[in-house]
Amino acid sequence: MTLTEQIAWDDTILPFQLDRSGIRGRVVRLSRALDQMLLHHHYPGPVNRLVAETALLTALVGHAIKLRWKLSIQIRGDGPVKLIASDYFAPAEAGEPARIRACADYDAEALAALGESEDPYRLVGKGLFAILIDQGAGNLPYQGVTPISGNSLSECAATYFAQSEQLPTRFRLAVSCTAEGDTTRWRAGGVMLQKLPEGETRHEGGTGADGLVHPDGILAGEEAEDWHRANILLDTVEEAELLGPEVSPISLLVRLFHEEEPRVFDPQPVTFGCTCSQDKVREVLSRHDRAELEEMAASGGGEITADCRFCGRRYRFRPENITAADEAPSPAPPSPGETGRDGAGEEG
Repeated sequence: MTLTEQIAWDDTILPFQLDRSGIRGRVVRLSRALDQMLLHHHYPGPVNRLVAETALLTALVGHAIKLRWKLSIQIRGDGPVKLIASDYFAPAEAGEPARIRACADYDAEALAALGESEDPYRLVGKGLFAILIDQGAGNLPYQGVTPISGNSLSECAATYFAQSEQLPTRFRLAVSCTAEGDTTRWRAGGVMLQKLPEGETRHEGGTGADGLVHPDGILAGEEAEDWHRANILLDTVEEAELLGPEVSPISLLVRLFHEEEPRVFDPQPVTFGCTCSQDKVREVLSRHDRAELEEMAASGGGEITADCRFCGRRYRFRPENITAADEAPSPAPPSPGETGRDGAGEEG
């Protein structure tokens, strides 16, 4: 495989299906997108790895759902790492890349006291694992929450699907970093397996109306054997095969699952992308009263600054350019003959 072919698989999601065993899956490779996610944050090493694994999970799960806008994974714990959040934005148009972003909140002092030899997953502690799906205006959001469990983020995510969706799911993830001069380069790769529900037509993308698959029952008999066999094969995957770039996702699937009749679908490119903007930050600041805005400006040398937690972009505002909450105009009264929410304007 040439270098060009290797790079072509970076920052992609490859959907596949194992026709013999009725299992769907994804292979994800993140490279440049992961660098852009991590390098401007300067997180400690264990936090970087947790963010990278969460981004991988979000890409694997997000593309597995018929998604029109956004899927988010949030992990909230009581350990030194308080929050890991990642968003997957579906492509707006066919052929466009999906976008992904991720960030973390952590207690720097508590983390430093433990040192970087601690298992990153243990730094989260006890808490909640949540998947949130926002299909855009006019659609009810979905939220599923389960306790943090297992010995890794991948086990925690698998437990979520088992308990919240009753859907057998398995993940294998790998993250690595290499130093290039003064710069650290990141790579991550993962595989997701998910059993097609009983009675579902075995083709790519079969999901319920809410975008989530709901199986009829617990696996048994031949289906259980198929699932067990595929998991034994997945257990043989090596970290270098997950990460690439020497082994392409297609070569990986052939090596692991050639007897399961693997079938691949069109790959989806993915890139780092953030939805923050000047207008969105101004709208958030406008929820404060004038006195609060003046206080924020005074502590910032006459300007109000706000940093995006995902991309690190800094926004600056003069307080006089923001309409404070206590200065916002009152809603206009209904026109004569119009009916307001309280019935005002109704003719007797």
